[in-house]
Amino acid sequence: MLSSPNEDRAVRITTRHDRDALVLTVSGDLDIDSVAPLELALTAAADDGSGPVVVDLSGVGFADSTTVNVLLQGHTALGDRLRLAAPSPFMRRLIEMIGLDSALPVLPSVDAAIDAVLPS
Repeated sequence: MLSSPNEDRAVRITTRHDRDALVLTVSGDLDIDSVAPLELALTAAADDGSGPVVVDLSGVGFADSTTVNVLLQGHTALGDRLRLAAPSPFMRRLIEMIGLDSALPVLPSVDAAIDAVLPS
C-alpha cells in the first residue's frame, strides 16, 4: 500500500490482481500535495504487465487538476490498458464537467472495467 507523505490527507492506494488486471483502489483527497502515490503506481503499472490497469475511484472525495493530469499521463503511458472505475459522486461530476470520459474509459464498476473490451 502506498501513502502520501502528508498523512493528514489520508490518501491510500491499495493494489491487487484480479484475473489478468491490476486494480488500484484509491481513497482520500487527491491534490498537488497528495497525488504522488497515484502517479508512482501508474508509472509502475506501465513498466510491468500487459493486462488492464483499473483505477477504482469509489473512495476519492476530492481531486484537482493535478489528479486529472496524472490520469492523462497514465493514459499516455498505458493506452487502452488504463480504465477508470466506480467514480465517487465527486469524481463523476468532475469527469463529466471536464469531459475526461471522452479521453479515458470510465466504467460503473471494477468488474465492468476488468471485463470491458475496448475499441482499439
